[in-house]
Amino acid sequence: MSSQQRVAEGRALIVTRDFVGSRPETNDIVSKLSAESQAALRQFSLERMTGYGVDHADAVELRARVVEGEDWRSAATELAEVCVRRVKSAPDAADRPTRIGYLRRASALLRMSQMMMLSDTAQRRAIFARAGEFYAQAAELSADRERVTIGTDREALVGWLVPAADTAVGSAIVIGGVEGWAMDFDSLGEALAARGIDALLLDGPGQGETRLTHEHYLTAQWRDAYGRAVDFLDERSPGRPIGFVGNSMGGSVAMAVAAQDTRIRACVDNGGIHAPWLVPPTMGTFFFKMVAACGTEDADRAVGVWETVTPLADGPNSGYPLLVVQGGKDPMISMDLAQILLRGAPTNDKQMVVFSDGNHCVYNHKHDRDALIADWTRARLCGLPSPEIAH
Repeated sequence: MSSQQRVAEGRALIVTRDFVGSRPETNDIVSKLSAESQAALRQFSLERMTGYGVDHADAVELRARVVEGEDWRSAATELAEVCVRRVKSAPDAADRPTRIGYLRRASALLRMSQMMMLSDTAQRRAIFARAGEFYAQAAELSADRERVTIGTDREALVGWLVPAADTAVGSAIVIGGVEGWAMDFDSLGEALAARGIDALLLDGPGQGETRLTHEHYLTAQWRDAYGRAVDFLDERSPGRPIGFVGNSMGGSVAMAVAAQDTRIRACVDNGGIHAPWLVPPTMGTFFFKMVAACGTEDADRAVGVWETVTPLADGPNSGYPLLVVQGGKDPMISMDLAQILLRGAPTNDKQMVVFSDGNHCVYNHKHDRDALIADWTRARLCGLPSPEIAH
């Protein structure tokens, strides 16, 4: 995307868009890069980036630029700026779909640009705020979702409400985990909305705009905040059944909430763990991101907070319907850990679907994963048995 070449041939005009293109990522090549670049390439595969809404071509270009020596943040930011320039070159109403697409691409790239930042610096807050603003501009043009702010006894929660395409049969909360947050899982919200479920893509305590804009971190009082999110959906549509979908560590949170709140009629855990506080410091970056989610640099204090996330604890809503989605090749959550979570869940109404080659959160089967989760959630919110798993 670095330049354009225009060559006139008679009356024809040829426009060339330049790209770095894919590059080999051999051990010899990657080992010469900075430690941060190596970590970024290792942690954010093409599947994971596209799972977070990054366009496939942008993901290929980002990795190629990093392999060529650019740092992760600069490369992602420059690709976002290319998208912004294309938005500005399409100002007419007839270009609305184009503008929506490039705004969402710019937002996803900016969100990706801050993924390797461990501290909540002013720069990181500004990057994420800009990503949210581009997403909001796209939402205003598409008119298919809106940013919502939910008051709590502490700071606010921020989310994106994607209303059902037709008459709603239920509502659902969708959350991410330690890294991927609300905007990153909008494909799940869209899948739910297409099936008649109002979807609240939520940044919970310690996540996304809730954390970086409102400084609402994960504390021992995190349950109260999620209770207010459930209140928001219940007050908006009294009596309508509510589901809760959690991705990565958010799956552990979703299960912990579901067992305690009788308004939750269906729960999906996609990549959670039975005991989040057991993640060791040897996990490196991921562990320190768990600590940062708590708004502290004190690891012991953060572990104490995570000890309150108890997905296997019993409660007044034990027996809730549970779907566990697991990747058979998940490098973070093994099949043994997934089985521990499934067996220990305080409900007999549970099943697990394993994607045999699935990575963490099954990003490499995003469309099938989203269809599975949305179909199952709709069935259970409508009081139907679990559908036959045909995806």
